[in-house]
Amino acid sequence: MNSDTGLQFKGLGLQFAPLNVPLERRLQTLAVIYFWTSFIFMGMLPSIMGIYLLFTDYYWVTLLAASWVYYDRKTPHQGGRRMSWLGVRSMIQWSYIKDFFPITLVKTVDLDPKHNYLLAVHPHGIMSFGAVINFGSEATGFSELFPGITPSLLTLSGWFNIPLVREYLMMGGLCAVSKDSGDWLLGGQAGQGRAAVIVVGGASESLEAHPNNHVVYLHRRKGFVKRAIESGAYLVPCYSFGEAEIFKQMPNPQGSRLRDLQVRLTRLVGFAPPIFHGRGVFNYNFGLLPFRRAISTVIGKPMYVKKITNPSSEQVEKVHQEYMGHLRALFDANKTKYGVAGDQNLNFI
Repeated sequence: MNSDTGLQFKGLGLQFAPLNVPLERRLQTLAVIYFWTSFIFMGMLPSIMGIYLLFTDYYWVTLLAASWVYYDRKTPHQGGRRMSWLGVRSMIQWSYIKDFFPITLVKTVDLDPKHNYLLAVHPHGIMSFGAVINFGSEATGFSELFPGITPSLLTLSGWFNIPLVREYLMMGGLCAVSKDSGDWLLGGQAGQGRAAVIVVGGASESLEAHPNNHVVYLHRRKGFVKRAIESGAYLVPCYSFGEAEIFKQMPNPQGSRLRDLQVRLTRLVGFAPPIFHGRGVFNYNFGLLPFRRAISTVIGKPMYVKKITNPSSEQVEKVHQEYMGHLRALFDANKTKYGVAGDQNLNFI
């Protein structure tokens, strides 16, 4: 038996990890478990605890927390509350998660700190590991690669309605994805050298996250383009090669019963429920952890956008078409470097 491949139980179809896995790799797996459980339960547990406390002598804790969320409701839309001195972006688990895949941030050009930027990231994948690690932490060295640029990863506004969770996210530099947030970060109120980072396809795009399936939701996603025009921020296309390779999703082609059900659930509950699997903690074939597949997020050349306070739909459409051309060019120029066949194309839906 090769210790690198682990025990193979053909009858079960599972390949189990060997007992002598190096400590470093075990810590990487533990860090990914932390990320996965946080992704799933981070909002659920504080909410359950808050409801529980309402029926105890400590009901005032929940009322106090809810009052603070209401009082501080504008902060996530006004640059957040980044606390660099706490080192949330530099915590060790981010580096372990980065090494698990591994994840790399690829710089193609410099970003001038005299300007503001809207970094549009594609694709979303199942859990957006590339976006979180590259822009929500310093594990891949964003600040060293782009000195003078302060990134703010934008996420769903609902996270900032949950006590404790909202504080943790803001300490790491995350902000709400909203018009007000985009205006604040890019319009000059937050100063120069700001980069608002948006995963354009959103959670709905996770339904397209299949290996070797290079599809992004973009045809009807024009809000980010309008924000860039209104603020005069440069548009920067970013593509995470490998993001769709780390899980295997149940086949759900357009028009299938499963896809129709997923679309209806998305409209009902507000997020897409992909049915997927990866590897396990102790086996390499089946579980809820991602496979160890490389993710390379390539940051493209900034696209100059002329500032127009009230752009027309035609002006937005023109810039949107130009942006799609820049994103396709970025994909084509880099695809063979990161394991994509030369004859595969990027598809917009």
